[in-house]
Amino acid sequence: MDKGLYKPRIIDDKVKQYLSAFGAICIEGPKWCGKTWTSGFHSKSEFFVGDPANQFQNRKLAELSTDLILEGENPRLIDEWQEVPLIWDAVRHEVDKRSKKGQFILTGSSTPKRKGIMHSGAGRIGRIRMRPMSLFESGHSSGEISLQKLCQASFTQTLIKAPDLHSITEFIIRGGWPGNQDGTIEDAALLPADYLNAIVEDDMYRTDGIKRDKQRINLLLRSLARNVSTTATNRTLIRDIKDVDDKNIGKDTIADYLDLFERLYLTDNQRPFSSNIRSSIRVKQAEKRHFADPSLAAALLNVTPEKLINDLESLGFLFESLCIRDLKIYAESFGGQLYHYQDYNNNEIDAVIELSDGSWCAFEIKLGASQAEAAGDNLIKINKAIAKGGGKVPLVSCVISGLTNAAYQLENGVYVVPITALGP
Repeated sequence: MDKGLYKPRIIDDKVKQYLSAFGAICIEGPKWCGKTWTSGFHSKSEFFVGDPANQFQNRKLAELSTDLILEGENPRLIDEWQEVPLIWDAVRHEVDKRSKKGQFILTGSSTPKRKGIMHSGAGRIGRIRMRPMSLFESGHSSGEISLQKLCQASFTQTLIKAPDLHSITEFIIRGGWPGNQDGTIEDAALLPADYLNAIVEDDMYRTDGIKRDKQRINLLLRSLARNVSTTATNRTLIRDIKDVDDKNIGKDTIADYLDLFERLYLTDNQRPFSSNIRSSIRVKQAEKRHFADPSLAAALLNVTPEKLINDLESLGFLFESLCIRDLKIYAESFGGQLYHYQDYNNNEIDAVIELSDGSWCAFEIKLGASQAEAAGDNLIKINKAIAKGGGKVPLVSCVISGLTNAAYQLENGVYVVPITALGP
Protein backbone atom coordinates (compact mmCIF):
# COMPACT_ATOMS: atom_id res chain seq x y z
CA MET A 1 0.00 0.00 0.00
CA ASP A 2 1.02 3.61 -0.53
CA LYS A 3 1.14 4.81 3.08
CA GLY A 4 1.05 8.40 1.86
CA LEU A 5 -2.58 7.84 0.83
CA TYR A 6 -3.61 6.54 4.24
CA LYS A 7 -6.43 8.46 5.91
CA PRO A 8 -5.88 8.50 9.71
CA ARG A 9 -8.35 6.61 11.87
CA ILE A 10 -9.24 7.14 15.52
CA ILE A 11 -8.12 3.59 16.25
CA ASP A 12 -4.50 4.35 15.22
CA ASP A 13 -3.41 5.36 18.73
CA LYS A 14 -4.86 2.19 20.19
CA VAL A 15 -3.05 0.07 17.60
CA LYS A 16 0.26 1.70 18.57
CA GLN A 17 -0.44 1.18 22.26
CA TYR A 18 -1.36 -2.49 21.82
CA LEU A 19 1.71 -3.16 19.65
CA SER A 20 3.89 -1.91 22.50
CA ALA A 21 2.00 -4.04 25.04
CA PHE A 22 1.38 -7.38 23.25
CA GLY A 23 3.42 -9.76 21.14
CA ALA A 24 0.64 -9.68 18.56
CA ILE A 25 -2.65 -7.88 18.01
CA CYS A 26 -5.81 -8.89 16.18
CA ILE A 27 -7.91 -6.16 14.56
CA GLU A 28 -11.46 -7.47 14.17
CA GLY A 29 -14.50 -5.99 12.50
CA PRO A 30 -16.77 -6.08 9.46
CA LYS A 31 -15.38 -6.36 5.96
CA TRP A 32 -14.62 -3.12 4.13
CA CYS A 33 -14.33 -1.06 7.32
CA GLY A 34 -10.61 -0.38 6.71
CA LYS A 35 -8.88 -3.10 8.77
CA THR A 36 -6.40 -4.03 6.06
CA TRP A 37 -5.45 -0.41 5.30
CA THR A 38 -4.98 0.45 8.96
CA SER A 39 -3.03 -2.74 9.64
CA GLY A 40 -0.90 -2.22 6.55
CA PHE A 41 -0.10 1.32 7.66
CA HIS A 42 1.26 -0.01 10.97
CA SER A 43 3.08 -3.05 9.52
CA LYS A 44 6.44 -3.56 7.79
CA SER A 45 5.62 -6.75 5.86
CA GLU A 46 2.41 -8.43 4.72
CA PHE A 47 0.83 -11.79 3.97
CA PHE A 48 -2.67 -11.96 2.50
CA VAL A 49 -4.30 -15.31 3.19
CA GLY A 50 -7.29 -14.56 0.96
CA ASP A 51 -5.27 -13.45 -2.09
CA PRO A 52 -6.90 -15.25 -5.06
CA ALA A 53 -3.67 -15.22 -7.12
CA ASN A 54 -2.48 -18.59 -8.47
CA GLN A 55 -5.62 -20.39 -7.31
CA PHE A 56 -5.34 -19.10 -3.74
CA GLN A 57 -1.73 -20.15 -3.39
CA ASN A 58 -1.28 -18.17 -0.15
CA ARG A 59 -4.08 -20.04 1.57
CA LYS A 60 -2.60 -23.39 0.51
CA LEU A 61 0.82 -22.29 1.73
CA ALA A 62 -0.61 -21.28 5.10
CA GLU A 63 -2.31 -24.66 5.44
CA LEU A 64 0.93 -26.50 4.61
CA SER A 65 3.38 -24.44 6.66
CA THR A 66 2.22 -21.82 9.14
CA ASP A 67 5.83 -21.29 10.26
CA LEU A 68 6.83 -20.14 6.79
CA ILE A 69 4.21 -17.39 6.53
CA LEU A 70 5.35 -15.89 9.85
CA GLU A 71 8.75 -15.01 8.38
CA GLY A 72 9.15 -11.33 7.49
CA GLU A 73 9.94 -7.93 8.93
CA ASN A 74 7.92 -7.06 12.02
CA PRO A 75 5.25 -5.99 12.67
CA ARG A 76 4.07 -8.52 10.07
CA LEU A 77 0.48 -8.26 8.82
CA ILE A 78 -1.43 -11.51 8.28
CA ASP A 79 -4.71 -10.52 6.67
CA GLU A 80 -7.92 -12.59 7.13
CA TRP A 81 -6.25 -15.15 9.41
CA GLN A 82 -9.59 -16.92 10.04
CA GLU A 83 -9.37 -18.44 6.55
CA VAL A 84 -6.78 -20.80 8.10
CA PRO A 85 -7.59 -20.95 11.85
CA LEU A 86 -4.33 -22.78 12.65
CA ILE A 87 -2.56 -19.45 12.11
CA TRP A 88 -3.86 -18.24 15.49
CA ASP A 89 -2.01 -20.91 17.47
CA ALA A 90 1.07 -20.56 15.28
CA VAL A 91 1.23 -16.83 16.05
CA ARG A 92 0.69 -17.43 19.78
CA HIS A 93 3.47 -20.01 19.81
CA GLU A 94 5.86 -17.75 17.88
CA VAL A 95 5.15 -14.85 20.25
CA ASP A 96 6.04 -17.09 23.20
CA LYS A 97 9.23 -18.22 21.47
CA ARG A 98 10.44 -14.74 20.55
CA SER A 99 9.38 -12.96 23.76
CA LYS A 100 9.14 -9.62 21.93
CA LYS A 101 6.35 -7.06 21.58
CA GLY A 102 4.69 -5.94 18.36
CA GLN A 103 5.54 -8.97 16.24
CA PHE A 104 2.31 -9.57 14.33
CA ILE A 105 -0.91 -7.84 13.26
CA LEU A 106 -3.77 -10.20 12.44
CA THR A 107 -7.00 -9.03 10.83
CA GLY A 108 -10.29 -10.90 10.89
CA SER A 109 -13.75 -10.23 9.49
CA SER A 110 -15.30 -13.26 11.19
CA THR A 111 -14.72 -15.21 14.37
CA PRO A 112 -14.41 -18.97 13.88
CA LYS A 113 -15.79 -21.29 16.51
CA ARG A 114 -13.21 -22.62 18.95
CA LYS A 115 -12.79 -25.91 17.09
CA GLY A 116 -9.19 -26.17 15.89
CA ILE A 117 -7.95 -23.24 18.00
CA MET A 118 -6.23 -24.57 21.10
CA HIS A 119 -5.49 -21.38 23.00
CA SER A 120 -7.39 -18.14 23.57
CA GLY A 121 -4.28 -16.04 23.02
CA ALA A 122 -4.80 -14.26 26.33
CA GLY A 123 -1.75 -12.23 27.27
CA ARG A 124 -0.16 -12.77 23.87
CA ILE A 125 -2.67 -11.49 21.31
CA GLY A 126 -4.51 -8.25 22.11
CA ARG A 127 -7.90 -7.84 20.42
CA ILE A 128 -9.08 -4.52 18.98
CA ARG A 129 -12.57 -3.96 17.56
CA MET A 130 -12.70 -1.76 14.47
CA ARG A 131 -15.84 -0.22 13.04
CA PRO A 132 -16.70 1.74 9.88
CA MET A 133 -15.73 5.39 9.88
CA SER A 134 -17.41 7.86 12.22
CA LEU A 135 -18.63 11.20 10.87
CA PHE A 136 -15.48 12.78 12.28
CA GLU A 137 -13.25 10.34 10.37
CA SER A 138 -15.18 10.76 7.11
CA GLY A 139 -14.97 14.55 7.38
CA HIS A 140 -18.65 15.18 8.10
CA SER A 141 -18.13 16.29 11.70
CA SER A 142 -15.87 19.15 12.73
CA GLY A 143 -14.95 17.41 16.01
CA GLU A 144 -15.05 20.77 17.81
CA ILE A 145 -16.69 19.13 20.84
CA SER A 146 -14.53 16.34 22.29
CA LEU A 147 -16.59 13.51 23.79
CA GLN A 148 -13.79 12.79 26.25
CA LYS A 149 -13.75 16.37 27.50
CA LEU A 150 -17.54 16.49 27.50
CA CYS A 151 -17.60 13.44 29.79
CA GLN A 152 -15.36 15.43 32.13
CA ALA A 153 -17.83 18.34 32.05
CA SER A 154 -15.38 20.42 30.03
CA PHE A 155 -17.55 22.24 27.52
CA THR A 156 -17.47 25.39 25.40
CA GLN A 157 -20.58 26.69 23.70
CA THR A 158 -20.09 27.17 19.97
CA LEU A 159 -21.98 27.84 16.77
CA ILE A 160 -21.74 25.44 13.82
CA LYS A 161 -23.19 25.13 10.35
CA ALA A 162 -26.11 22.79 10.85
CA PRO A 163 -26.65 20.03 8.27
CA ASP A 164 -30.00 19.88 6.51
CA LEU A 165 -32.31 16.89 6.72
CA HIS A 166 -31.19 15.64 3.31
CA SER A 167 -27.56 15.52 4.47
CA ILE A 168 -28.51 13.47 7.53
CA THR A 169 -30.25 10.91 5.31
CA GLU A 170 -27.18 10.71 3.10
CA PHE A 171 -24.89 10.09 6.11
CA ILE A 172 -27.10 7.12 6.97
CA ILE A 173 -27.41 5.64 3.47
CA ARG A 174 -23.74 6.16 2.54
CA GLY A 175 -22.53 4.77 5.84
CA GLY A 176 -19.02 4.83 7.23
CA TRP A 177 -17.38 2.57 4.65
CA PRO A 178 -14.03 4.13 3.62
CA GLY A 179 -14.49 3.24 -0.03
CA ASN A 180 -17.98 4.72 -0.17
CA GLN A 181 -17.40 8.37 0.67
CA ASP A 182 -17.20 9.71 -2.89
CA GLY A 183 -19.67 9.53 -5.75
CA THR A 184 -23.40 10.01 -5.90
CA ILE A 185 -25.74 8.84 -3.16
CA GLU A 186 -27.38 6.50 -5.69
CA ASP A 187 -24.05 4.77 -6.29
CA ALA A 188 -23.20 4.81 -2.58
CA ALA A 189 -26.42 2.95 -1.75
CA LEU A 190 -25.22 -0.01 -3.83
CA LEU A 191 -22.29 -0.94 -1.56
CA PRO A 192 -24.25 -1.83 1.63
CA ALA A 193 -26.70 -3.88 -0.46
CA ASP A 194 -23.81 -5.73 -2.11
CA TYR A 195 -22.19 -6.23 1.30
CA LEU A 196 -25.31 -7.96 2.61
CA ASN A 197 -25.58 -10.10 -0.51
CA ALA A 198 -21.97 -11.25 -0.12
CA ILE A 199 -22.60 -12.13 3.53
CA VAL A 200 -25.69 -14.23 2.73
CA GLU A 201 -24.40 -15.86 -0.45
CA ASP A 202 -20.86 -16.68 0.61
CA ASP A 203 -19.47 -15.58 3.97
CA MET A 204 -22.01 -17.37 6.16
CA TYR A 205 -21.17 -20.74 4.64
CA ARG A 206 -17.42 -20.09 4.67
CA THR A 207 -17.50 -19.26 8.38
CA ASP A 208 -18.38 -22.77 9.56
CA GLY A 209 -19.28 -24.83 6.47
CA ILE A 210 -22.96 -25.13 7.43
CA LYS A 211 -25.61 -24.56 4.76
CA ARG A 212 -28.50 -22.43 6.00
CA ASP A 213 -31.82 -21.32 4.57
CA LYS A 214 -31.00 -18.08 2.72
CA GLN A 215 -34.64 -17.03 2.54
CA ARG A 216 -34.99 -17.24 6.32
CA ILE A 217 -31.72 -15.38 6.79
CA ASN A 218 -33.00 -12.55 4.61
CA LEU A 219 -36.30 -12.47 6.48
CA LEU A 220 -34.48 -12.17 9.80
CA LEU A 221 -32.18 -9.44 8.46
CA ARG A 222 -35.19 -7.42 7.31
CA SER A 223 -36.85 -7.91 10.69
CA LEU A 224 -33.72 -6.65 12.44
CA ALA A 225 -33.73 -3.61 10.15
CA ARG A 226 -37.35 -2.90 11.02
CA ASN A 227 -36.45 -3.15 14.71
CA VAL A 228 -33.17 -1.22 14.65
CA SER A 229 -32.50 0.91 17.77
CA THR A 230 -35.09 -1.06 19.77
CA THR A 231 -34.88 -3.80 22.41
CA ALA A 232 -36.88 -6.26 20.32
CA THR A 233 -36.57 -9.78 21.78
CA ASN A 234 -36.03 -12.97 19.78
CA ARG A 235 -39.72 -13.73 20.32
CA THR A 236 -40.58 -10.34 18.82
CA LEU A 237 -38.42 -11.09 15.79
CA ILE A 238 -40.19 -14.43 15.27
CA ARG A 239 -43.58 -12.75 15.50
CA ASP A 240 -42.49 -9.93 13.21
CA ILE A 241 -41.35 -12.38 10.54
CA LYS A 242 -44.63 -14.29 10.81
CA ASP A 243 -46.77 -11.13 10.67
CA VAL A 244 -44.95 -9.48 7.79
CA ASP A 245 -43.81 -12.42 5.66
CA ASP A 246 -46.11 -15.25 6.86
CA LYS A 247 -43.12 -17.55 7.45
CA ASN A 248 -42.45 -19.65 10.53
CA ILE A 249 -38.99 -19.70 12.09
CA GLY A 250 -38.00 -21.49 15.29
CA LYS A 251 -36.33 -19.92 18.33
CA ASP A 252 -33.26 -22.17 17.98
CA THR A 253 -32.85 -21.14 14.35
CA ILE A 254 -33.16 -17.47 15.31
CA ALA A 255 -30.50 -17.91 18.01
CA ASP A 256 -28.16 -19.68 15.57
CA TYR A 257 -28.54 -16.98 12.92
CA LEU A 258 -28.06 -14.14 15.42
CA ASP A 259 -24.90 -15.79 16.74
CA LEU A 260 -23.59 -16.07 13.19
CA PHE A 261 -24.38 -12.40 12.46
CA GLU A 262 -22.39 -11.46 15.55
CA ARG A 263 -19.42 -13.64 14.56
CA LEU A 264 -19.42 -11.97 11.14
CA TYR A 265 -19.48 -8.52 12.82
CA LEU A 266 -22.68 -7.80 10.92
CA THR A 267 -24.49 -6.74 14.10
CA ASP A 268 -23.17 -4.53 16.88
CA ASN A 269 -25.75 -4.53 19.65
CA GLN A 270 -25.88 -2.15 22.60
CA ARG A 271 -25.69 -3.89 25.96
CA PRO A 272 -27.87 -2.84 28.92
CA PHE A 273 -26.37 -0.77 31.73
CA SER A 274 -27.32 -1.54 35.29
CA SER A 275 -24.68 -2.91 37.63
CA ASN A 276 -22.84 0.32 38.29
CA ILE A 277 -25.93 2.45 38.91
CA ARG A 278 -26.47 0.43 42.13
CA SER A 279 -30.07 1.52 42.37
CA SER A 280 -33.05 -0.28 43.87
CA ILE A 281 -34.88 0.36 40.59
CA ARG A 282 -35.29 -2.84 38.60
CA VAL A 283 -33.51 -2.60 35.26
CA LYS A 284 -34.32 -4.51 32.09
CA GLN A 285 -31.56 -6.64 30.60
CA ALA A 286 -32.42 -6.53 26.88
CA GLU A 287 -29.87 -5.47 24.27
CA LYS A 288 -30.66 -2.76 21.74
CA ARG A 289 -30.48 -3.98 18.17
CA HIS A 290 -27.98 -2.36 15.81
CA PHE A 291 -26.09 -3.29 12.67
CA ALA A 292 -22.37 -2.59 12.30
CA ASP A 293 -23.38 0.46 10.28
CA PRO A 294 -26.78 2.15 9.81
CA SER A 295 -26.37 1.90 6.05
CA LEU A 296 -27.00 -1.85 6.31
CA ALA A 297 -30.39 -1.31 7.92
CA ALA A 298 -31.15 1.38 5.32
CA ALA A 299 -30.27 -1.04 2.51
CA LEU A 300 -32.51 -3.76 3.97
CA LEU A 301 -35.37 -1.27 4.24
CA ASN A 302 -34.68 -0.13 0.65
CA VAL A 303 -34.85 3.54 1.57
CA THR A 304 -33.77 6.63 -0.32
CA PRO A 305 -33.27 10.16 1.09
CA GLU A 306 -36.73 11.07 -0.15
CA LYS A 307 -38.37 8.02 1.47
CA LEU A 308 -36.69 8.76 4.80
CA ILE A 309 -37.71 12.41 4.76
CA ASN A 310 -41.30 11.24 4.31
CA ASP A 311 -40.98 8.72 7.16
CA LEU A 312 -39.53 10.68 10.09
CA GLU A 313 -40.16 7.86 12.55
CA SER A 314 -37.91 5.45 10.64
CA LEU A 315 -35.40 8.25 10.10
CA GLY A 316 -35.29 8.83 13.86
CA PHE A 317 -34.42 5.20 14.59
CA LEU A 318 -31.73 5.13 11.89
CA PHE A 319 -30.32 8.46 13.10
CA GLU A 320 -30.06 7.02 16.60
CA SER A 321 -28.15 4.03 15.22
CA LEU A 322 -25.78 6.39 13.38
CA CYS A 323 -25.08 8.27 16.62
CA ILE A 324 -24.56 5.04 18.58
CA ARG A 325 -21.95 3.93 16.04
CA ASP A 326 -20.05 7.19 16.47
CA LEU A 327 -20.40 7.28 20.27
CA LYS A 328 -18.93 3.75 20.48
CA ILE A 329 -15.94 4.73 18.36
CA TYR A 330 -15.27 7.92 20.30
CA ALA A 331 -15.84 6.42 23.76
CA GLU A 332 -13.61 3.40 23.18
CA SER A 333 -10.77 5.70 22.10
CA PHE A 334 -10.42 6.86 25.73
CA GLY A 335 -11.43 3.66 27.51
CA GLY A 336 -15.16 4.29 27.80
CA GLN A 337 -17.84 1.64 27.25
CA LEU A 338 -21.23 2.35 25.70
CA TYR A 339 -24.54 0.92 26.97
CA HIS A 340 -28.22 1.86 27.15
CA TYR A 341 -30.54 2.14 30.16
CA GLN A 342 -34.11 0.93 30.48
CA ASP A 343 -36.06 0.17 33.66
CA TYR A 344 -39.48 -1.24 34.45
CA ASN A 345 -40.89 2.23 35.12
CA ASN A 346 -40.56 3.03 31.40
CA ASN A 347 -37.51 5.23 31.97
CA GLU A 348 -35.01 4.99 29.12
CA ILE A 349 -31.65 6.57 28.33
CA ASP A 350 -30.55 6.12 24.71
CA ALA A 351 -26.84 5.91 25.48
CA VAL A 352 -24.78 5.51 28.63
CA ILE A 353 -21.00 5.87 28.61
CA GLU A 354 -19.27 4.23 31.54
CA LEU A 355 -15.81 5.63 32.26
CA SER A 356 -12.83 3.65 33.54
CA ASP A 357 -13.34 4.90 37.12
CA GLY A 358 -16.93 3.59 37.21
CA SER A 359 -18.61 6.97 36.77
CA TRP A 360 -21.02 7.42 33.87
CA CYS A 361 -22.64 9.93 31.54
CA ALA A 362 -26.15 9.94 30.08
CA PHE A 363 -27.10 10.77 26.48
CA GLU A 364 -30.43 11.19 24.74
CA ILE A 365 -30.48 11.23 20.92
CA LYS A 366 -32.92 13.44 19.03
CA LEU A 367 -33.02 14.29 15.36
CA GLY A 368 -34.62 17.73 15.69
CA ALA A 369 -33.38 20.71 17.69
CA SER A 370 -36.94 21.37 18.91
CA GLN A 371 -36.87 18.08 20.82
CA ALA A 372 -33.76 18.93 22.85
CA GLU A 373 -35.43 20.68 25.77
CA ALA A 374 -37.97 17.89 26.38
CA ALA A 375 -35.19 15.29 26.10
CA GLY A 376 -33.11 17.23 28.63
CA ASP A 377 -36.04 17.36 31.05
CA ASN A 378 -36.47 13.60 30.65
CA LEU A 379 -32.82 13.01 31.59
CA ILE A 380 -33.21 15.15 34.71
CA LYS A 381 -36.34 13.18 35.67
CA ILE A 382 -34.52 9.85 35.32
CA ASN A 383 -31.50 11.14 37.26
CA LYS A 384 -33.78 12.11 40.14
CA ALA A 385 -35.44 8.67 40.10
CA ILE A 386 -32.06 6.94 40.19
CA ALA A 387 -30.88 9.14 43.06
CA LYS A 388 -34.11 8.47 44.98
CA GLY A 389 -33.53 4.74 44.53
CA GLY A 390 -30.05 5.03 46.02
CA GLY A 391 -28.15 4.89 42.75
CA LYS A 392 -25.23 6.84 41.39
CA VAL A 393 -26.28 9.76 39.15
CA PRO A 394 -24.39 10.61 35.94
CA LEU A 395 -21.50 13.04 35.88
CA VAL A 396 -22.88 14.64 32.72
CA SER A 397 -26.23 14.62 30.92
CA CYS A 398 -26.35 15.51 27.23
CA VAL A 399 -28.65 15.52 24.22
CA ILE A 400 -27.07 14.57 20.88
CA SER A 401 -28.95 16.36 18.10
CA GLY A 402 -28.95 16.24 14.32
CA LEU A 403 -30.51 19.48 13.14
CA THR A 404 -29.07 22.15 15.38
CA ASN A 405 -26.60 24.94 14.68
CA ALA A 406 -25.02 25.24 18.12
CA ALA A 407 -23.52 23.34 21.03
CA TYR A 408 -25.02 24.88 24.17
CA GLN A 409 -26.26 24.22 27.70
CA LEU A 410 -29.91 24.17 28.74
CA GLU A 411 -31.08 25.97 31.90
CA ASN A 412 -31.36 22.62 33.72
CA GLY A 413 -27.65 21.98 33.11
CA VAL A 414 -28.06 19.44 30.29
CA TYR A 415 -25.73 19.93 27.32
CA VAL A 416 -26.93 19.89 23.70
CA VAL A 417 -24.34 18.83 21.09
CA PRO A 418 -24.78 18.42 17.31
CA ILE A 419 -23.52 15.05 16.06
CA THR A 420 -21.73 17.00 13.30
CA ALA A 421 -19.65 18.82 15.93
CA LEU A 422 -18.75 15.75 18.00
CA GLY A 423 -15.39 13.98 17.95
CA PRO A 424 -13.22 11.84 20.21
